[in-house]
Amino acid sequence: MTGYNGRGAAAFMAKRDMDFAKLGLIWALMSGMLWGLNGVILDQGLRRGPFEGSALWLLAPLTAAAMHDTLAAFWCLAFNGFTGRIREIGRSLFTRPGLMICMGALFGGPLGMGGYIVGLKLAGPAYVLPITSLYPAVASALAMVFLKERIGLRSWMGLACCVAGAIIVGYSPPQAGPGGDFTLGIGMALLATIGWGTEGVFCTSGMDLLDPSVALNIRQMVSSTVYLAVLLPLLGGWFVLGDALATPSALIILLAAGLGAASYMLWYRAMNMAGVSRAMAINVTYALWGILFSALFTDTPITPSLTVGAVVITVGMILVVGNIKDMTNLRKAS
Repeated sequence: MTGYNGRGAAAFMAKRDMDFAKLGLIWALMSGMLWGLNGVILDQGLRRGPFEGSALWLLAPLTAAAMHDTLAAFWCLAFNGFTGRIREIGRSLFTRPGLMICMGALFGGPLGMGGYIVGLKLAGPAYVLPITSLYPAVASALAMVFLKERIGLRSWMGLACCVAGAIIVGYSPPQAGPGGDFTLGIGMALLATIGWGTEGVFCTSGMDLLDPSVALNIRQMVSSTVYLAVLLPLLGGWFVLGDALATPSALIILLAAGLGAASYMLWYRAMNMAGVSRAMAINVTYALWGILFSALFTDTPITPSLTVGAVVITVGMILVVGNIKDMTNLRKAS
């Protein structure tokens, strides 16, 4: 009887862990959906004053990025205040895990988010979102170099797919596109990919000992501080920020920031519940969600190269971060 009870308890715990991991994958999917919608809404904000002027092609999107991360920090602060985690932010900031998050914020904020929004401004979300979904492949390559992680043949095949997909997406600009500006936008998307991939290496290490919502709040606060205290003063962007706060664009970016904060929060939770590899494999579908939302809510055409490139990137990412042989064991990754 004791042996039977032991087997029953083990089966119950295995089912509980599997349900927990499956819920994590649902969070990862929702995170991808929200990030795809975030890109489309941000693009709409960038099409309105004071961001639409061609003379502000660089300053305007960087100002929008500063607004996005600052407002997202306040969204996270409100959440942590509601859940009683405010004090953990101050206690964690200057610890080693907190400093790792700060380093990740420098790459993921000004470099990642800044390049992402400049890319949105110049090339549009349907083209930028698939390219930025390369970031887990970048993170894997950096982990191999700096963390001495081994990457097998399957993962290298996935990396090759990701590069091929990015080339397919960015090879031909749309016929009505802005020519050289489109090419620069693709370059900014690749810069964002490098920033977010590097951020992943730092933040994965830092979150070992920090609650995901606290880590995210630190990330957003550091990023917004760099924008507001360093980049905007150097670039003379305060006048754009002041003008933007008095326009409907501010409300659009506020909505996008809320979606972005929720997406990041679900993404961090998903990594904790289902494992980093599983969560990445589902989260990168935001490239496809971005195409879908662009088609539904804007006049962006769904071209064959755009669709094929997005699918190839997504397949490549699943090869990089998903252990296909062990898909039923969601809490472990090769």
